[in-house]
Amino acid sequence: MKASSITSYIVSVLTVIALSACSTTSKIPADELLYTGLKGITYENSDSIKLPDDLKSEIRTAVNVAPNNYWKLVGWRYPFPLGLWVYNNWPNPPKGFRHWLYEKLVEEPVLVSDVRPELRTKMLEQMLDNNGYFRGTATYTLNKAKNPKKASVSYTVYPGEPYPVESMELLPDSSHLCHLIDSFAQNDSYLMSGMRYSTDSLSDARIRITNKVRNHGYYFFRPTYIEYLADTVRTPGKVAMKMTMDSKIPDFCLRRYKTGHITVCVQRANGGGTPDTLSFPNVTIVQMMPSRLRRKILPECIRFRPGRVFSVRDMDRTQSNLSRLGIFSGINIEALPDTSAPADDPRLDVLINCTFDKPLEVSLEANATSKSNSYIGPGLIFGITNKNIFGGGEQFSIKLNGSYEWQTGGGNKGGVFNSYEAGITTSLAIPRLIAPKFIPRSRFQLNWTRFQLNADLLNRPHYFRMAQFNMSMTYDWRVRRHVQNSFTPLKLTYTKLMNTTATFDSIMDANQAVALSFRSQFIPQMMYSFTYDKAIDRDNLINWQFSVQEAGNLFWGIYELCGVHGEKKLFGTPFSQFIKGTTQIVYNRRLTGDNWLVARVATGAAHAYANASQVPYAEQFYVGGANSIRAFTVRSIGPGSYRAPEGSPEDNFDQTGTFKFEANLEYRFPIFGPLHGALFLDTGNVWLLKDDPQRPGGKLQASSFLRDLALGTGVGLRFDIGMLVLRGDLGIGIHAPYDTGRHGYYNMTSFGKSLAFHLAIGYPF
Repeated sequence: MKASSITSYIVSVLTVIALSACSTTSKIPADELLYTGLKGITYENSDSIKLPDDLKSEIRTAVNVAPNNYWKLVGWRYPFPLGLWVYNNWPNPPKGFRHWLYEKLVEEPVLVSDVRPELRTKMLEQMLDNNGYFRGTATYTLNKAKNPKKASVSYTVYPGEPYPVESMELLPDSSHLCHLIDSFAQNDSYLMSGMRYSTDSLSDARIRITNKVRNHGYYFFRPTYIEYLADTVRTPGKVAMKMTMDSKIPDFCLRRYKTGHITVCVQRANGGGTPDTLSFPNVTIVQMMPSRLRRKILPECIRFRPGRVFSVRDMDRTQSNLSRLGIFSGINIEALPDTSAPADDPRLDVLINCTFDKPLEVSLEANATSKSNSYIGPGLIFGITNKNIFGGGEQFSIKLNGSYEWQTGGGNKGGVFNSYEAGITTSLAIPRLIAPKFIPRSRFQLNWTRFQLNADLLNRPHYFRMAQFNMSMTYDWRVRRHVQNSFTPLKLTYTKLMNTTATFDSIMDANQAVALSFRSQFIPQMMYSFTYDKAIDRDNLINWQFSVQEAGNLFWGIYELCGVHGEKKLFGTPFSQFIKGTTQIVYNRRLTGDNWLVARVATGAAHAYANASQVPYAEQFYVGGANSIRAFTVRSIGPGSYRAPEGSPEDNFDQTGTFKFEANLEYRFPIFGPLHGALFLDTGNVWLLKDDPQRPGGKLQASSFLRDLALGTGVGLRFDIGMLVLRGDLGIGIHAPYDTGRHGYYNMTSFGKSLAFHLAIGYPF
């Protein structure tokens, strides 16, 4: 088809649509009605009888059928029924471009007969019965529109009084299994008299009881083997319950098993190999050689013990322990009856098949920032990890990181701004605590000891070049499943100011506070962090992080005891002395479906004293960027309302402080498949805890705190495929904390200059 023909066809189509705007029912049969949606659900006697919110939600889901031209993302109908116009007014050619276009645009009408409201009322009545409203009924009404071929549907629900459980008769105490079931049922909160009858709750209670029974040796027992009988006649308005057992339960499901032989088979990643068998007191290991494995580590992960009552909990914990090692791509645990065991002492042999994962793992993270003031730059982190370097799950990794930023155009009179940062980090993580026994730890969680070496080079053109080296040892352990602890008994950092320019020297001469934060120095630190991460329920998640660190106090105390007063040095270089604390709370709330509202509040403070008057530059706070206030670039605002004069040497200088506050609110929603969207609002800034005359407005003060908060909003797209999230955020500045020359709260010089785009990996928080 020629381009001119396609154009004329599209024009004609648009003309037909315009002329047939009201013709959305011309092909609807005479005895049918076009369904225009759910008009509403009315609950009679709602003042005296309150239905649970979850039941109301189920009822609405059952009857809320989407009509034509319905946008599921926001839950409403858009006013242009293009698909219906095409269906009622266009012919459907058998092939060609017109057929393709028809198939892409057409939407077949949703009829009232398709919705089947009479069947849905019966579904509602069944829902009421399942939830104890045995006298409940439901009706529907067709609501005709101006067009007699269109109708919406409304439903009326008459719930009636709910039936409570009057009593629960348990199983006769005729066997150990029945005794167990009765003991668990007696302590189940739902199976007590007075609770509203609900088949879902009864099913949940049955599952809970079965899970406990399976942890006491009855591995093959299933929830369906427990049955309930309900009597609504004995006492009007109440339900008398009786628990029974299925009469056709297989005999082997009623047996209580103990653990028999435990065998672990370790397969190579590429298969093959020669089997090598090694026996331990509790387990036999068959390893396909050649492969690297410190075999002692596997018995430490196995929770089963021969001769002990078989428990599904031990199976889950064994699976979890082996998974946390990070060296296996597949783990399968089977329980097989031991046919050689006597009938009066049945046993289950445990067979664990583990397949080695490929030892090397490569990662690549990238981010990019672009702002309307012509500053752009990418960042890259490349890492390679050997997940089993010594054969015991020890992880050795090397990471190379680099970022580069330059200024396009002539905004910088001093020349093109080319800033870069490069570094290398090596770490060794051992999956156990090499620490004194007094540190509390959980036997059911994997604990880590980590060693790290790091070197970074930071270059700020026209100003300085700085190198930083650090080494550290850290313990990571859990006392409970939701609580993560991290303790670093020693982290030694050395910062060296390698080169400076005359411009930078003049800035330092004019501001001694900034100069002291840049001096070459050692930073001997000790730090502790606490993380609480828990899903309160399926719709509410909370994460709280708290950390505190100190530097130089231990060395300062030793020097004082040795009679050394005044400025103290380590290897001929002064060491810093300060204390620093940070905390952050992130709350996730599911609104509907996969729509989430995420809120974050973070704050921190640092204070230098004794052997140092300023907190080191590397330990100070900054805001802005892809994971902070996204309407501003990294280190572009603060401290407080301070802003270097336009054209001054400090115009492009990093801006940091010793106190930080940030708050973020983000609405996340699905768009299509793995593509998600976000709307966000960010605020925050950094301040100085000590007054600096060279940076007026930088000190933290209650009277100007709110005015000093930068504020930005924006939109974002996330491509989420589970293992990887690629994120792009467009920040829009609303309020800058410094004087921009404009009055009022919205003080951005122009809309174009208020934009900042960030490309990053992962969610911001």
